[in-house]
Amino acid sequence: MLSRPHVNHWPALQIALLGGFDLVVGDVPVAVPVGSKRLLAFIALNGRTAAPRSLVAGSLWPEACEQSAHTNLRSALSRLRSIGRRALEVSPTDVRLARDVSVDLHHARSLAQRILDPGVPAEELQLSAATVDQLSGEVLPGWYDDWALQEAERWQQLRLHALESLAGEFIDTKQFAGAVAAAHAAVQANPLRETSQASLIRAHLAEGNLSEALDDFERYEHRLRDELGLRPTPRLRRLMDGLLRPHPGR
Repeated sequence: MLSRPHVNHWPALQIALLGGFDLVVGDVPVAVPVGSKRLLAFIALNGRTAAPRSLVAGSLWPEACEQSAHTNLRSALSRLRSIGRRALEVSPTDVRLARDVSVDLHHARSLAQRILDPGVPAEELQLSAATVDQLSGEVLPGWYDDWALQEAERWQQLRLHALESLAGEFIDTKQFAGAVAAAHAAVQANPLRETSQASLIRAHLAEGNLSEALDDFERYEHRLRDELGLRPTPRLRRLMDGLLRPHPGR
């Protein structure tokens, strides 16, 4: 009888970057030393592209001399336990994400891009409340490394556009709860962004909740004036035609 080759069935490995960092094996978060955590996050943000060791070391330890930065990189790699090392493919010249590792941000980016792609019909997206949840997390909140902040801003812009588009799709299909949830998520991400506020107001108006639309507009108007000394644009005010309460001097 022929013996079957031995196959290792590793539990699924995931790196979470949205809402904070986690290395998850199966469904269980794994503790990772701080330096190694930063290394895993940097490589995960870099996608599937191999990152030269010099780039990794210089980005993670920009204030250290070249030799010290490379020493720190070797130390971060050595402190990774076997599970953490399984998340990476390491060569003498570069470091890349292992092929079987999933990253929540990668999936969320793909979803946002599909929502914004006019060539993808809405019915193919299978939009739901879970779609809003996938677009609601920030990249590594509380991390202040330049490379983390840059990626956080890129994701912020992408998800805001996707959430606003998603709110419009929900309005078109009369899924008003989803429209309000998507618009609220966009407003929470950037309360001073007028296009997000407009999405929320449109969702309330489409559902027939005129008082909620008016309340949201007036909150935005006051905040915009108090924080930036600005007023809503005529385009936003036109959405509110017939609903605005008169104010002296307006």
